[in-house]
Amino acid sequence: MLHVVLHEPEIPPNTGNVIRLCANTGARLHLVRPLGFRLDERSVRRAGLDYRELADVTVHASFEACLETLGRPRWFALTTRAAATYDSVRYREGDALVFGAETRGLPQAVIDSCPEDCRVRIPMLGHARSANLSNAVAVAVYEAWRQLGFVGAGPGSPLITNP
Repeated sequence: MLHVVLHEPEIPPNTGNVIRLCANTGARLHLVRPLGFRLDERSVRRAGLDYRELADVTVHASFEACLETLGRPRWFALTTRAAATYDSVRYREGDALVFGAETRGLPQAVIDSCPEDCRVRIPMLGHARSANLSNAVAVAVYEAWRQLGFVGAGPGSPLITNP
């Protein structure tokens, strides 16, 4: 199982979309306070639809508390300030993918606490600042899940395979 960590998310629909993504991939979602919204806000519910009950979501008081709860897993800081790309990593069960707030990204202190070989970015054109948070989470989670063989995806899942 993968862990998705949203560090101080600000925009309710993004978190709702990530809840839905986690429900569909089996990833566990961890939200680090402060949140820029209440989890019961209509916009979170609308974006997450009825997936909130299907997703494993935990709220943590701090990033340190989150890592402690997870048993200090190997974790990756997704940041525009990394040299390596997200697809150059060989992901393992239990890895955590850590994303920053929509308007600020990850705090420099969090990035600095991450081993340099675990700092990764999603490639973008040079003029772009960053990708939408929920889109970035989807890109990284699906790459990690693909590498893990889409563990948990049943035969009735809508996987597309080459004949």
